[in-house]
Amino acid sequence: MSRDNILHKIRTALGRGAGQAVADPPAARIRVPQVSMEARIASMLERVRALAGEAVESDDPRGFVAGAIAGKTAVASNAPFLAECGITSLPGVRSGITDREELRALCAAVDVGITSADYALADTGTLVMLSSPQEARMISLLPPAHIAVVPRARILTGLDELFSLLPNPAESTSSLVLITGPSRTADIEQILVRGVHGPGVLTVVVV
Repeated sequence: MSRDNILHKIRTALGRGAGQAVADPPAARIRVPQVSMEARIASMLERVRALAGEAVESDDPRGFVAGAIAGKTAVASNAPFLAECGITSLPGVRSGITDREELRALCAAVDVGITSADYALADTGTLVMLSSPQEARMISLLPPAHIAVVPRARILTGLDELFSLLPNPAESTSSLVLITGPSRTADIEQILVRGVHGPGVLTVVVV
């Protein structure tokens, strides 16, 4: 079947003729539910745990992270919130690295990567990471364990609310990563294996 014939069939199915301008797409149907912050936090914690991650709410994120990385090596992102919490000054934590090659080598060698998150989605337990000098993508993807320290104010209801706040992510970042639970795959004989494409351990700390 020729290309012109195929395109003619598609136009006919869509009710258009040759040369007719394409109609504007319909408006996005975004619905943001009204959910209290307490309910958002409860849902976030529940969904992360259901995906085999660890999730806690803490008024002392520095103390929690210190206990979680005791005896381990860690690299922390340059997110200002981590510095505010005192996490970047913990013993054994490297931070403030801006050289890409140095950061890559460090992320490949440490036990834990520590980040914040730009947003979190309560309905799925998802972390939203916008790649930037403050939040380098490889810190959340390369080390075998990932700890994300997230202020409660950044917890959104879901994707609709995210895209109402950030309708064109490409205008502000080269990469938007959605992290939902520890890395996992069942590509081989449907056997679930964690940690193949990223951290096999995920801990979310809601501050």
